Amino acid sequence: MRRSALTLAFLLGAACAPALSAQAATVIIVRHGEKMAESGDPDLSPAGQARAEALKGALAAFPVQGVFVTEYKRTQQTAAPSAAAAHITPVIIPARGGAKATADSIRKMAAGSAALVVGHSNTVGAIIEALGGPKLDDLCDQEYATIFVLELSGGAAPKLLRLTYGAPNVPDALLCHQAPPSR
Repeated sequence: MRRSALTLAFLLGAACAPALSAQAATVIIVRHGEKMAESGDPDLSPAGQARAEALKGALAAFPVQGVFVTEYKRTQQTAAPSAAAAHITPVIIPARGGAKATADSIRKMAAGSAALVVGHSNTVGAIIEALGGPKLDDLCDQEYATIFVLELSGGAAPKLLRLTYGAPNVPDALLCHQAPPSR
């Protein structure tokens, strides 16, 4: 297992243990893995398939009890190894307008549950916000290594961790988050 996956598994286990109490839930949110260059509904590329396996490794020690994906193959293929390892059938929620539906489905899970959500560059932030987390910008086009861990607890404000997993992003992948130079 790669060092990043080991580190993430440790961080998830240590940082989120309090979230698994009867009063809390933990939600792990990622963007789908790298996709093929074809248009329409492309499959994952070999790099995306490796990222899906890295996600499974990173979550191996984490008790995921629900998996949510969109209707697109790339989200389903990203979640598939983790869902299979946990013996869970993913719930498909439409990408358009799906942030509220995803949040509503997660809220219906039993207290102390943990969920994996695989979304898109333009839905990850909306899902986090729909769950009560902070407003985030869309992910950059080449940003695939980011993983968010949102701890929801009773009446307290949600806690958000932003980490990475699997292979690092390509150089310059996060440039869209940088402010343009002043003139």
